Amino acid sequence: MIKELSELGKILRDKMSENERIHIALKQEIISFDLVIHDDGRFERFQPIDKVRTTCEAVTAKKGKARLLLDRAEEVLCYGGNKAQKKHELFIEKLKLYSDLRELEPVLKFYKSNKENGFDKARQRFEIDFPKEKDRKGNIAFRLFNAERRIHEEEAVYQKVIEIDTVSQDKSMSKFRSPCSVCGGTAYAIPEIHEKIKTVPPVDDGKYAARSIVSYNDNAYESYELRRNLNSLICASCAKNYVEGLNWLLSAGPRVKNKKGKEYIAYTNRKNFGSDTAMVFWTRKNERLDEIDYLEAPNPADVARLIESVFSGTERDSRDLEPDQFYSCTLSGSAARISVRDWIETSLFDFRKSIANWFQDISIAEYDADLKNTKTHYPRLYDLARSCQRKNNDGRYDKDDASLARVATYLWNAALKNIAPPLWILTKVLQRARLDKYGITTERAALIKLILNRHNRGGDFVITEKIEQGDRPVAYVCGQIFAVLESVQRAALGKNVNAGIRERYFTFALTTPSPAFGRLFNLSSKHFTKLKTEKPGLAVVLDKKLQELCKGIKIEEFPSTFTLEEQGQFAIGYYHQKSNWKNDPKLKETVEEDENERND
Repeated sequence: MIKELSELGKILRDKMSENERIHIALKQEIISFDLVIHDDGRFERFQPIDKVRTTCEAVTAKKGKARLLLDRAEEVLCYGGNKAQKKHELFIEKLKLYSDLRELEPVLKFYKSNKENGFDKARQRFEIDFPKEKDRKGNIAFRLFNAERRIHEEEAVYQKVIEIDTVSQDKSMSKFRSPCSVCGGTAYAIPEIHEKIKTVPPVDDGKYAARSIVSYNDNAYESYELRRNLNSLICASCAKNYVEGLNWLLSAGPRVKNKKGKEYIAYTNRKNFGSDTAMVFWTRKNERLDEIDYLEAPNPADVARLIESVFSGTERDSRDLEPDQFYSCTLSGSAARISVRDWIETSLFDFRKSIANWFQDISIAEYDADLKNTKTHYPRLYDLARSCQRKNNDGRYDKDDASLARVATYLWNAALKNIAPPLWILTKVLQRARLDKYGITTERAALIKLILNRHNRGGDFVITEKIEQGDRPVAYVCGQIFAVLESVQRAALGKNVNAGIRERYFTFALTTPSPAFGRLFNLSSKHFTKLKTEKPGLAVVLDKKLQELCKGIKIEEFPSTFTLEEQGQFAIGYYHQKSNWKNDPKLKETVEEDENERND
């Protein structure tokens, strides 16, 4: 994983402009002011800048250090009282290390030979030009009058920074020169903790904490006299690259506004699931993949084209023509470190094939009230995971329920690898269906269908998106029967029923069908008596359907219990029967119109 992230960092570096290079000795910083001077060191003016990014010397720990040619007013102008004096002295000492550079001659004159017209004048003008303290914050860079590039951006300056950094590493790590575990080259490892990774959840006090993904910060983790990260021999260049690559994956994306006008980042290479989990993904060539967006915003037309292309001869023939790879890792943060909870690496062909199979397995029939017809629905991956999330008494989702992130991680894995999600997710979704007022929603039915079909690959019974005909498992038929009995009650008693048979008997019938259906048929006979008096035609239709389903299943032959898979079949049978009758004008009124959980 580190190797591929390092390769991504190299690609990003190649796409950057020449002043945005990646090297362990260099770093991106923001400029707030240009201090414009002449060749003889004379001060010309301060030029405020709207936070322009630039590449400069990297200073990992700022305490007790100064950055070459680019720093705050305390260091550059000795501004800020007694504390600024020491910082300014460090800044001048840093300049002395580079005094042999011709490019720095105007700066040295600014501080020494022409100090009165240079440094002293600039310090006076700083307070005059920026009377408010808040306007004096930010980094100051040196630029020659009428010059396009800033002094620290000159190629000779960059080369000297890299040279001095290399000599420094030679002196401090001469005995730690060893092959890098990532690139294999003989180079120097970074003894200190690698740079931090930003914006990995969870959020602490409304902010993301910066954490390390490779860190040996205690003696207990050290051995063979190797200090800190020398235990993981990653060269300085690879360490810089993987940090840059991962930080880009976590933060890249345009800023957009939601319905309330609040800005947020519409991440390009990141998906958030729950409060403590983030998935990042990319390709070796760092190219955009539209298919990944289908998981969160599936368009039926796009999905149909994907399925058609994947299983057509053209797509199969192009398998060997796409050497690009797809990568994904799932990250969660702890106190100071990042946990890698999942790593996926696959070819683009297998990736697209997995996505196509995913949509085939989660497709489910859903009644569209606007179209007054049943259509094929492809739920979002997030909605599938949320269908397992616990709710509070006020009906809102419980943010402390970790099941959302856990389920989403496994579903993400199942979608990209074309594997079966674990059976405990089936237990979870059935539990939520029993306890939740919405029961078997479209999303829950799709999730159950996915799990059952993928755990029963090659089996006799394959669940499709619509109601099944022909030979069906007893559990599936029992679910249909339960839906019919619910319709009988609704037709007889109307909508105003405090607690229908679903609320009172669904769990009973799902787990122990034999005693449950004995009681349900007894209750249904009373409903039929009332229905035959008030709606005899409807009573005949419902009775005929019930007899058709019960054909071949006697009361004494109902199973005493259902296994977990059979409970899933029961739930799908129940959903299919209700969905089918919603499309029938004669029977639609007998089916309870559940609120759509996706709009909740």
